[in-house]
Amino acid sequence: MINLFFKIFLFIFSFFILDETYDKNPPNIIFYLSDDKDQIDHNVYGNNLVPSRPINRLATEGMTFENAYTTQAICAPSRSQIYTGLYPIKNGCYANHLPVKENTVDVNDYLQSFGYDVVLAGKSHVNPSSVFNWSKYFKNQGKLLPMSKIKNYIKNAKKPYCLFIASDYPHGPFPTRTEFKDSDIYENPYSKKYRLNNEKGYYQNIIDDNNQLADILDFIEINGKDENTLFIYASDGGLRGKWSVDEVGLKIPLIIRWPKVVKAGSKNSDLINLVDILPTIIESTGNKIPKSLDGFSFLSSLKGATNKRKFTYGISTRQNVRNAKVFPSRSIRDSKYKYIVNYNSYDIYKKNLGKDSIKNAFIKIGALSFKNKPHEELYDLDNDPYEMINLINEKSLKNVVVKLKKELKSWMLTQNDFLINNKTPLIKPTLHPLDKETEWTKVPDHLKNKIKSNTYMQSHY
Repeated sequence: MINLFFKIFLFIFSFFILDETYDKNPPNIIFYLSDDKDQIDHNVYGNNLVPSRPINRLATEGMTFENAYTTQAICAPSRSQIYTGLYPIKNGCYANHLPVKENTVDVNDYLQSFGYDVVLAGKSHVNPSSVFNWSKYFKNQGKLLPMSKIKNYIKNAKKPYCLFIASDYPHGPFPTRTEFKDSDIYENPYSKKYRLNNEKGYYQNIIDDNNQLADILDFIEINGKDENTLFIYASDGGLRGKWSVDEVGLKIPLIIRWPKVVKAGSKNSDLINLVDILPTIIESTGNKIPKSLDGFSFLSSLKGATNKRKFTYGISTRQNVRNAKVFPSRSIRDSKYKYIVNYNSYDIYKKNLGKDSIKNAFIKIGALSFKNKPHEELYDLDNDPYEMINLINEKSLKNVVVKLKKELKSWMLTQNDFLINNKTPLIKPTLHPLDKETEWTKVPDHLKNKIKSNTYMQSHY
C-alpha cells in the first residue's frame, strides 16, 4: 500500500519538476552490468592481456571512472544498491539472496512516474517482485542474454526507457577448455594474495561477456540509437575480493558514454558509489532527486566538474554465502586513506563470546577462519593501492584513524547498522546456513543443525 501511494505521488509530482530542457528529448539509458569482474581486469585499468575490445571502445568514446565502488562485493546487494539508491543495510539486502524491505521505493517507481519504461534483461537476483515491478523483464536463455528480445525492444520502443542489461558473465562456473595459455594470463598485483582457481576459464567467460556487450553496442549504433543514449558499463564487484571489504572486491569498473555531454576519452578520479547511479539517472532525465536516497548524483562529473562525495563505505557479513562464517567487517575510504574494522578478528573474538555455547562455537570458527586479519586496518591507497602494508599502528596517522572511525560510526548510525549494538549477529539464512554441511561448508558433527531459530538476529524477511 505504501508503494502504491508513493507511486501515485511521484507520478503527479513529476509533472511539476520536469526540466523543460530535457522534456523534448529525454535520453534513453542503457546500463550493462558484468557479473564478478575485477576492475583491474580491463585494458584501461591495467591488465594489458585480458580481452577488452568493447570496453576499450566505450573508454575511447566516454569517461572512465578510476575510483568507483560498490558498498558490498556480492551480487544481490550490489544490484539492490543500483536499483534503490540505498546502501544495503538500509534497503534490507545486506547479505546475498536477501530481499529488500517491502516498502522500498526503487528505480521503477521513480522513472515510470516520469514516463519511462524500466526494463530488466538477463540476471535478476533481486526480490521481492512487489518492489521490483519492471515494465518488462526478459529472462536469460540459459546463461546467455535474451539478445533478440533486447534488440527488438530497443528498435521498437515507443517511449523513453531505462534498460538494465545484466550479464551472467564472467561469473562461474568457468570452463576447463579454453583458448588461453598460461602465458596469456596477466600476473596482476593481486595475484599472489588472491589467486583464482581457474584464471583461464575466467578469461574465457570474459570473452563471452565481451561478445554480448559488443553486439549491443554495434546494434544501437547501426540503428541510430547511440546519440541520445546514456550508456553505462560496470561490474557488480570484484571476483577475487568477493564477500570482503578489500579493494579488489569493492572497487569496480565504471565507464559512461553520453555523446554531446561526456567528453570522449576522458578520465575521472572522483569517488563514486553504486548508490550514486540512481540519482544520476534521475537527474539526467531532468527530474529532481529525492532526498530519501543515500546516493549523490554525479551528473556534474559527467560534464567535467567535481563530484561532492567525500567518503565511500564497505560492508561484509560473510554469512548466507558459500563457506559461511561469522566475520562481519566495515570499511571507509576518503580520497587517500582506507580504514577497516573486523568485528570478530582472532585478536579480539573472545570479547564477543556470551552465554550461548553453540553461538560461541561459530564465533570462534569465524575468527579462526581469518586468523591473519587484525581487528583494525589502515591503508594509504595513494601509495599502496593493493593494501599490502597495514599502517594502523603508525603514530603519525593517529588523527587519520580517529577521523575515519568517527565518520564510519556516523554513517553506520544513519543506516541503523546492526553492528552498532551487536558485533557478531547470526543472520537468518535463506541459503548456506552456518550449521548445515554442504559441498561448500564443513561443520563439526557436534554443531550440525544446532542453531536455534531465536539465536538469529531479527530482520525484515
